[in-house]
Amino acid sequence: MNILKSDAPIGFFDSGVGGLTVLNKVKKIMPNESFIFYGDTLHVPYGDKTKEQLLEYSKNILKFFEQKGCKAVVMACNTTSSVIYDDIKIYYDFKLYPVVQSVGKILSQLPIKRLGVFATKATINSGAYEKEVNKYNKDIKVFGQYCPSWVRIVENDLTKDLGSIAIIEKDLQKMLTNNPEKIVLGCTHYPYLLNILSVFAPKDMFIDPAVPFAQYIKDDLTQNNLINNSSCHFEEFYVSSAPEKFKQAAKMFYNLKQNPKLLTFYT
Repeated sequence: MNILKSDAPIGFFDSGVGGLTVLNKVKKIMPNESFIFYGDTLHVPYGDKTKEQLLEYSKNILKFFEQKGCKAVVMACNTTSSVIYDDIKIYYDFKLYPVVQSVGKILSQLPIKRLGVFATKATINSGAYEKEVNKYNKDIKVFGQYCPSWVRIVENDLTKDLGSIAIIEKDLQKMLTNNPEKIVLGCTHYPYLLNILSVFAPKDMFIDPAVPFAQYIKDDLTQNNLINNSSCHFEEFYVSSAPEKFKQAAKMFYNLKQNPKLLTFYT
C-alpha cells in the first residue's frame, strides 16, 4: 500500500464541465491544494450510459490519477457515485470521495419531511439519494426526477435560449407538484441553472451538494493529516475531446487560463 503524501494533488472527474462546480467550492476552502481535473467530454452525458460503460470509463480515469500520484480523487459526478462506487472503492490506495454518499448524511439532517432530487436517469434509477438519506433518516420522503435535457443545455451553453428556459420551467413545475421543502441539484451540471430555476421558485429551496461536499472533503483530509501546508501547488486540466468547447462552457463557473490538454483513453 502506498503512503499518501499531503502535498500530492487531488483528482476530480466528471463527464464534462459540471464537475468544475465541485472543484470551485473545494478550491475556495482549500486554496493551497494542487488539483488535476479530468472531463470525459467524449462520453458526456454519463446519465444515459450503462453500468459497464461507466466502469470502463472510470477505471481508465482512476488509473490515470493513480499514475499522477494523487492522494485523493473526487467523484464529482453524481451518476458514477450512484452506480459504480461500491464496485470500485476497494481497488485504490488513494482516498476516494463519491458525492452522493458523502452528502447523504448531511442531507438527512435537514429539518424537513419532503426532499426533491433533480438528477440524471442513471442516478434516479439507482435510488442512491433516497437510499443514502433514508439510511440516516427514514422520515424524509425523497422524490427523484430525471431531467433529460439539462446536461445538454449546460454543455452547449444554451442557458439564455428561450426554448431551453421553457424546458427547465416545465421540469421544475412537475417537481413542485410533490410539494418539496428543498430540492437537491443532483448533477454537477445543474447548479449552472440556478439563476433560471430561482426565477420560478425561491432560490433558497435549491441545494447545491458541492457546498457540503467540499466541506466534507476538507474535514476528512484534515483528520487524516493530508492537507497541503506548503506554498507549492498547481492545477492541470484534461478532457477526452473538444478542449476549446470545454474552455468556453467552463466560463460560467471557472476561469480556465488555457485550453485543457486532450487525453483520450483507448481500451
